[in-house]
Amino acid sequence: MLSIVGLTTDHGHVRALEDVSFDVPAGSLTAVIGANGAGKTTLLRTLTGLAKPTSGSAHWRAHDLLSMPTEQGVRHGVAHVPEGRSVVSELTVAENLQLGALWRRKDPDVQIARDEALVLFPRLAERLAQRADTLSGGERQMLAIARALIARPELLLLDEPSLGLAPLVVEQIFQALNMLRKETGLTIVLVEQNAIGALEIADHAVLLSLGKIVTSGSATRIAQDTELRHAYLGY
Repeated sequence: MLSIVGLTTDHGHVRALEDVSFDVPAGSLTAVIGANGAGKTTLLRTLTGLAKPTSGSAHWRAHDLLSMPTEQGVRHGVAHVPEGRSVVSELTVAENLQLGALWRRKDPDVQIARDEALVLFPRLAERLAQRADTLSGGERQMLAIARALIARPELLLLDEPSLGLAPLVVEQIFQALNMLRKETGLTIVLVEQNAIGALEIADHAVLLSLGKIVTSGSATRIAQDTELRHAYLGY
């Protein structure tokens, strides 16, 4: 599993995360929810080496995530899809997908992984020759996730995949993530402001506020806690 203990990260004089500890069981989907500025993005960036922690530890299986460079984490089965639908605009859909297999080009499974990603997101299969900058926002998000999946991750870290997308597209992406978790045993950490949608598909949830954990546990329990929802999630 993913085990995070006492994780603290500072941005200059600002403490973005403070003493964050929780476990993510293998094969589960854990939602990390909270308002803007809660520390959700910093959490994922710290786990993948893009932000330097002040203290604490984070281990995925036997691997110390905080001591390895980002590319080494990928080789150990960790994939990070940052917010902002991060695809290479000048490349086609097919070329973007190829980037997901950079370190495993000679692996015969790459084509299988690519085909599986296109089954998961069939709209991409219709647009393989199109440049990424001609896609809709939802299609670019699907492409970013599909590219990550081609690396065959065991731990997928997703940062705000629903941001700025139409409700129907968000539902399609969440359904795809739910299916992935159930059918492949992929471990997913889903950072989301869309707490309602995230809690519906999650097994576990972590609620952050101003860099600290307010509560963690069953996603169902947190979704049903009216006081928590009103105080921290705005619904």
